[in-house]
Amino acid sequence: MTTPRPDYDWLYSRTRAGRARGPQGARELLERLGHPEQHFGSVRVVGTNGKGSTCAMLEAGLLACGVRTGRFTSPHLRAYEERIRVGGQNLDPARTAAFIEWAKVQAPDAAFFDLTLALACEVFAHDGVTVAVMEAGVGGQSDATQVLPRVRAVALTNVDLDHTSVLGDTLSEIARDKAGAAQPGVPLLTTARGEALHTIEAVATELGAPLLTPESHPALFVLPHPPALQGEHQHLNARLAAATLRTLGYEAGVDAALGATHPGRLERFEVQGRVVLVDGAHNPHATRALAAAVGPVDALLFGNLARKDTHATLAPLLALTPTRLFTAPGDLSTPPQELADHYGGEAVPAPNDALAQALARTPAGGTLLVAGSLYLAGVVRSALLAGSGGPRS
Repeated sequence: MTTPRPDYDWLYSRTRAGRARGPQGARELLERLGHPEQHFGSVRVVGTNGKGSTCAMLEAGLLACGVRTGRFTSPHLRAYEERIRVGGQNLDPARTAAFIEWAKVQAPDAAFFDLTLALACEVFAHDGVTVAVMEAGVGGQSDATQVLPRVRAVALTNVDLDHTSVLGDTLSEIARDKAGAAQPGVPLLTTARGEALHTIEAVATELGAPLLTPESHPALFVLPHPPALQGEHQHLNARLAAATLRTLGYEAGVDAALGATHPGRLERFEVQGRVVLVDGAHNPHATRALAAAVGPVDALLFGNLARKDTHATLAPLLALTPTRLFTAPGDLSTPPQELADHYGGEAVPAPNDALAQALARTPAGGTLLVAGSLYLAGVVRSALLAGSGGPRS
């Protein structure tokens, strides 16, 4: 008997379409499902950047301690089921298909993120997950994951200007929303700094959440050795993951956490005698960290979504190389020709064609950097995996 393919087109078309953000939509869905979210504990991971990497490290650490672990992240790079994992394994697409058919009848107007969160909660409850690592979508207090009732810790990676139309125009406003994920008596850990940290401290006090930082609890955040993930920014993510594991009583999982990998985060491929670095950096904070991590390269392949701050995102990468190719990772991308005209370079709208041309413009032994969008990272990874046999460490 052939397993039906999930109706992904229907699921992806469930846009928020102007509906208010927040936990209410997810709460209604979970009520219809019998409140599966009440059957497992969770670690919420919020912040501007580094959430996915931190989640990957937390998952690895919990699994190493024998914990029945779930992981909920977004977006996916190759397959929707990457978003929902149990025991380190992606969700079976047959379960996605069954849920979509349920949702078509029982929740036809629900938003995509709320549906995916509800599916994750249903899976985690059914599969006996003890601790689920739950990545917020946008923000903290205003995010659908705010519906989770049994939060054991909140890990806040960092705060920078992103999603300003939703979270606020200032760093303080954004930090206040993200820190709003905190709960009374639940540890709030962060590696945020400066103005953002001051706001987080104020919110933690207001909510009665114990705040743990590298300054207040240095021993919690110490690393026995560098993480496998490359870049100075990953050291901060690793410190946060290690501190969270220790706070929850899983010190034994720290070494495994530091050995975790995460696709599309400074992922290295060797193709046609060239090095290709694929990174999903898609906002200014992320591209500044990326530029500092890689230094000069021979060519840049860039594409991003038009709703992002394109100039501020691209600016840190421009100094890395004069050889630039611009592409469109999706229907809502910044037009590549606009980028080429404004910043100098070549527009190649189709990502696979752009990758081929970027490789041709990268000298033998040289390095090509791909960045600007996790969607672009996903497309390029698929092409490279199909053609090169896999990434190289």
